[in-house]
Amino acid sequence: MKRNSHKVIQLMTGNSRLIKLSACAGIFGPLLFTIAVITLTIAQYDFMRSLGWDPLLAPTFDWPSGLSLGPLGWLMSAVFIASGAAMILFSFGLFIALTYKPGPVLMSLAGLALMGLAFTTDPTIRSTPATWHGRLHDLSFVLLGVSLIPAMIFLGRAFRQDARWKDAAMYTWITAALAIPAFALKGAAFYVFMLAVLIWNEIIAMRLKNLQRSGAAQAYMQ
Repeated sequence: MKRNSHKVIQLMTGNSRLIKLSACAGIFGPLLFTIAVITLTIAQYDFMRSLGWDPLLAPTFDWPSGLSLGPLGWLMSAVFIASGAAMILFSFGLFIALTYKPGPVLMSLAGLALMGLAFTTDPTIRSTPATWHGRLHDLSFVLLGVSLIPAMIFLGRAFRQDARWKDAAMYTWITAALAIPAFALKGAAFYVFMLAVLIWNEIIAMRLKNLQRSGAAQAYMQ
């Protein structure tokens, strides 16, 4: 295990710029997504209500995907693509930094699925058949769920095996566990889960950036 850790640290040292870029993507990608969703929800509030969405009674009804159907929908589609690309880039840094690889690989797949949400969704209440892009959107959403949650579970295991990340393991598993009430109860629990994942992403990205910036990886070799 220690030998593997030394190899990973050498890789981090040799890929310092990539690690830094990856960490920045992990920091700014979720911020972009959060700011965009909040802004577009406010700007298209009446439109979203016309789809049947209610911020308290039906928070997951065509939200946030339905934001891409409004007058500023192209912005939401662009944000899906940009946020997914940022997640993939972030996963590259974690792939280099960790000895146990399944988590970063699954996170990169989740990033691809997030990009796939740019295929415009179909409104739930409609009189027309489902479109090809609506089906691809729904498929991307399913793939996002079945890749992101396992990714966090495996990342927790990877963190537990590395002294530099060990304290992040339980936090990662707790965050992943919030998905259960979020999808079972929906309602406000969905907001809590989304916020928890975004905060987790920021903390892990900052940890990755600090390792690269402070030279902690080199100190660990001594």
